[in-house]
Amino acid sequence: MSHDHVPHAASSLRDLGRKAMHSPKLLSREEVIRIAEHVLKGGEHASELEKEIAKKATHNPEGVEADELVILGKKTLEDK
Repeated sequence: MSHDHVPHAASSLRDLGRKAMHSPKLLSREEVIRIAEHVLKGGEHASELEKEIAKKATHNPEGVEADELVILGKKTLEDK
């Protein structure tokens, strides 16, 4: 039985946000989708650009550019 600490979802999202800002092309497909879904869930606080990028990322994670991932990463770090 493992006693490893499992990170809390919020801290994991913050880690992903930092990773998106510093190394956006190293994000896995699943990580891109997770960040995009987080931005979409907080939709009333996201700008139209952020929502558009997040929708694109959920449909085609591999097609999202590095600068777009940085925008989603910044939004993830802004949310508390």
